[in-house]
Amino acid sequence: MKRCYVLSIAITFIASQTFVGHVSAADKGNNGKKKPNILFLFTDDQRFDTIHALNNPDIKTPNMDRLARNGITFTHAHIMGSMRPAVCVPSRAMLMSGKTLFHLTNTGQEIPPTDPTLPEVLKNAGYATFGTGKWHNGRASFARSFTHGSQIFFGGMSNHLKIPVYDFDPTGRYPLKNASIGKTFSSELFSDAAIDFIKTYRGNKPFFAFVSYTAPHDPRMAPKAYTDMYPPERLEVPKNFMPEHPFDNGELMIRDEKLAPFPRTREVVREHIAAYYAMITHLDAHIGRVLQALEDSGQTDNTIIVFAGDNGLAVGQHGLMGKQNLYEHSVRVPLIVTGPNIPQTKKSDALCYLPDIYPTLCELAGAPVPQTVEGKSLKPLLADQKAQIRDDVFYAYMHVQRGLRADRWKLVLYNVNGEKTTQLFDLQNDRWELNNLAHDPAQAKRVQEMTNRLETQMRELNDPCDLNKPDWGCVH
Repeated sequence: MKRCYVLSIAITFIASQTFVGHVSAADKGNNGKKKPNILFLFTDDQRFDTIHALNNPDIKTPNMDRLARNGITFTHAHIMGSMRPAVCVPSRAMLMSGKTLFHLTNTGQEIPPTDPTLPEVLKNAGYATFGTGKWHNGRASFARSFTHGSQIFFGGMSNHLKIPVYDFDPTGRYPLKNASIGKTFSSELFSDAAIDFIKTYRGNKPFFAFVSYTAPHDPRMAPKAYTDMYPPERLEVPKNFMPEHPFDNGELMIRDEKLAPFPRTREVVREHIAAYYAMITHLDAHIGRVLQALEDSGQTDNTIIVFAGDNGLAVGQHGLMGKQNLYEHSVRVPLIVTGPNIPQTKKSDALCYLPDIYPTLCELAGAPVPQTVEGKSLKPLLADQKAQIRDDVFYAYMHVQRGLRADRWKLVLYNVNGEKTTQLFDLQNDRWELNNLAHDPAQAKRVQEMTNRLETQMRELNDPCDLNKPDWGCVH
């Protein structure tokens, strides 16, 4: 009965919630006045186009929609990629350290003390720092980052009803014997922890609250009330649906790809999309509860809210299911920022990376940006949504895929056991990445120029691969 009651509340909330927009307030970080609180809502495996307000009529996300209306959406936020199949590990390490892919320690499995984390810097700048949910970059880095915490998950994925969590340990040790199994669905569990912190925090310091969900990562097991919202037969199959990927991209038999049978069918893909959307709508309802708690606390007007995801997901596009690729569906992530002095109902199509959030929040909070941080602040884009901070963005996956996005053009190179493949997409006219122009004679010069730019990026980023070597010379 308790479970049904909680679900009933969530469903009612979806229908009735009227989250109040932000009122402009002065920047409190640099003028001696109170600094802004920061609420960071971070999702797991959520693709950039899974928000109703961002041109997806098939999904219900009323609370994410309100964030988009109340702030600025960065429509071309990217991850840099991964040198391991668990893409979320380096993605989260880059977010929290501000470093680029090839400068991570142990592919992101740990963040050493020489790389101050974002919450660590804010803590040293006078913030109370709270963490709940997924932390995939080692216990030691969590311990030095947070002054408060609850329902902490050190891992990558889990059954959402049986997630192993820890209470906050001031010693920072977090021995395995202290883990317990969460009593509710993960999205509810972590939201409850955040709500409790917001309601009970009485300190004089501003707070940074990092709420790191494990949804909508599989297993996709949303409560029935939410799965019932998405009959598979009513959903559209994406335009770039394929029964299988047209060539070996070097990672076709990874765990994520085995979640659906080969070849893919439209019926199975619809079922996966339905389950994926149900997880996101269920997550949205609990995010709404956190936002309401913030509103009830009277702190909304002095709180910066960041909503973002750690990586995308194919879910049937290009014959793929996972995120171990460099297509738009896997390298682009949602990124919305709201709060005092943040423009409302605005969009920026500037090319940016997830780690750019680090220096942005430091500047908005009046905290110093460590010299180790390689991200670029998004603050100039808040004043001018047509501004740009990057000419291009670089992508990498393991030793088999490299890519570059520059304006409307995207180049992806593959080297799988000596078999090389090139893709060139005009994203302005082909957002589904279906028309490979790499072998069009009219595009030969563009391919060469972008390859040269890609090589320059690889050298500057200390990429261990070399496109001029037969096997790229990577360490396999």
